[in-house]
Amino acid sequence: MNDTIHPPFPTTQWTDTRARAALRAMLDAAIRSAMPAVVLARYLPPRPRGKCVVVGAGKAAASMAAALEAAWPDVGLTGCVVTRDGHTTPTRRIRVMEAAHPVPDSRSEDAARAMLAAVAGLGPDDLVIALISGGGSALLELPKPGVSLHDIRAINRALLHSGAGIRDMNVVRRHLSAIKGGGLAQAAAPARVVTLAISDVPGDDPLTIASGPTVADPTTPADALAILTHYGITIPDAIRAVLMQVPSGIAMPQGDFRLISTPLMALEATAVAAREQGLTAMILGDALEGESRDAGTLMAGIALSARLHGLPVAGPAVLLSGGETTVTINPAAPAPGRGGRNTEFLLAMATALHEQPGIWAIAADSDGIDGTEDAAGALITPDTLPRARALGCDPRDHLRAHDSYSVFQRTGDLVITGPTLTNVNDIRAVLVL
Repeated sequence: MNDTIHPPFPTTQWTDTRARAALRAMLDAAIRSAMPAVVLARYLPPRPRGKCVVVGAGKAAASMAAALEAAWPDVGLTGCVVTRDGHTTPTRRIRVMEAAHPVPDSRSEDAARAMLAAVAGLGPDDLVIALISGGGSALLELPKPGVSLHDIRAINRALLHSGAGIRDMNVVRRHLSAIKGGGLAQAAAPARVVTLAISDVPGDDPLTIASGPTVADPTTPADALAILTHYGITIPDAIRAVLMQVPSGIAMPQGDFRLISTPLMALEATAVAAREQGLTAMILGDALEGESRDAGTLMAGIALSARLHGLPVAGPAVLLSGGETTVTINPAAPAPGRGGRNTEFLLAMATALHEQPGIWAIAADSDGIDGTEDAAGALITPDTLPRARALGCDPRDHLRAHDSYSVFQRTGDLVITGPTLTNVNDIRAVLVL
């Protein structure tokens, strides 16, 4: 196979404008590759003999529902999905609901009850298609008896500020919920359940994507209790009582779980876009985790090695990675500033690079929202630090205060996409010349 790439413009001269455009093109390619309209139809099962009920939760749930309607215009589809506020898209047969993210609200509970009602009373000839994507853990919630939504909201907030990884967070969420960890699939039995999922988690673990509403849970309430204890989270009495209960041992019906888009698929699409720019593309992995600022410092070291020594790859090249880092907020520190994990990653990386020439980077959440801000992420250049200082920003002070968004807002380097209606986690590209 001939892998020779003919770039659309000469490779002998790279400017700041060209570097920025190349990085943005790579991000756009990653997002485009994960759009449900592009990928969903090829994963559909045979049409059912009986009813077809559609349920789902996540930031991509509405766009997945629209893609399903387009693929099956002659099938009688009913049901509902829930997505984050502002992430809707028009549908005709499948109802789209909205709820809060990243902390559930009463609409999350309304959506859970609506889905359980939609799948009730089905038979073995009926089909349930579950459309699952990242963000579904908060968007779909039904507290177990004895637990209030207020309790779950408090635990969610504490977990989000604790630095806990997504796997640990979702273990706790599953054991406080009557619909997660396979609860939705149990309610749909004996109908066949086919789950179409867009992964936003390291390793593409089906149980972790939206806390696995159609997937059997091998963990125990004791595991959830141990996680809360490990992170020093205050446990309300009602939650402790639920987590002290013995598991019911109810058997899970066998389902069919299909990944239609993953972080690695998105990175592979990014690599293709990079090669079209005349760059060597190296995928470092799709599961980078840990503290955002530590990951940024580590990535700076790898980029410097590539720039100065040609290792692990010589420029012009791009280093690609995915996954989900975390930002741990010290509860004893002053109130944090504005920022998400991608902008914090980039500010730490820029600080560690010490204005090294020939290195640019972009990092963004593929759903278009970095944490709770309006930006997907940001972009750094060799002169990010001096430009920030000239605007009155001390990058190190902003990093200590978790105020990375404010720096990139001042420098004009925020990446604004708006809701993309998909979600394959974070996309990071480091351009090294």
